[in-house]
Amino acid sequence: MPDSDKLMGRPPLGMKPTTIRLTTDTIRRIEALVGNRRLALFIREAVENELQRRENPEPLKGQGNP
Repeated sequence: MPDSDKLMGRPPLGMKPTTIRLTTDTIRRIEALVGNRRLALFIREAVENELQRRENPEPLKGQGNP
């Protein structure tokens, strides 16, 4: 009998579940902006944006760059 588990269900999303701790005020503020069903997406996007910012810092203005 073939193993059918690999053929059924949702394909892997390339994500690993993790737990973070946020204050209730922070969660409330995020939900007020994006809704409670978009909390995880907001956090993923915020983390990606911060990683890009830190990995590719812009040169300081006034340092001889136009």
